[in-house]
Amino acid sequence: MTSETPTISAGAPVPAATVHIKSDSGIDAVETTAYFGNGRTVMFVVPGAFTPTCSAKHLPGFLEQADKFRAAGFDRIACLAVNDAHVMRAWGDANSTAGVIDMLADPRCEFADALGISRDMGPVMGRRAARCAMIIENGVVKKVFMEEPAAFEVSSATHVLANL
Repeated sequence: MTSETPTISAGAPVPAATVHIKSDSGIDAVETTAYFGNGRTVMFVVPGAFTPTCSAKHLPGFLEQADKFRAAGFDRIACLAVNDAHVMRAWGDANSTAGVIDMLADPRCEFADALGISRDMGPVMGRRAARCAMIIENGVVKKVFMEEPAAFEVSSATHVLANL
């Protein structure tokens, strides 16, 4: 699926898919319905680990604002990208995300497809997830902050916090 409009919207349940998190003991398959099922999560989605805007602005913004998200009652912060778990762990390690942001890998674009946010980003990037952020409470999407192509405005940590 490569729709330009997300199929996920406020009020919808988080779709079932499998993502991966690399831990010290290996790669864990994580069911999205279980991961997002309890508590309050802010998830930001990036086209790719180690890519320019994602590395210079998106991830650092959520790291810098993590305490404010916790103070606002969030149980977890998640970063999703269509990359493998090894890359997501390396990107997380390079940015000191351990214990602050869960780095969710969606290597087959399964979760991005289920959310309706997958896009063909051309011959260099291929099929990826569109940049956005979501507020998820007890398995239900409460808000979606979808970026226009090549933009970085509404999914920034600062904008999301200002629009809780």
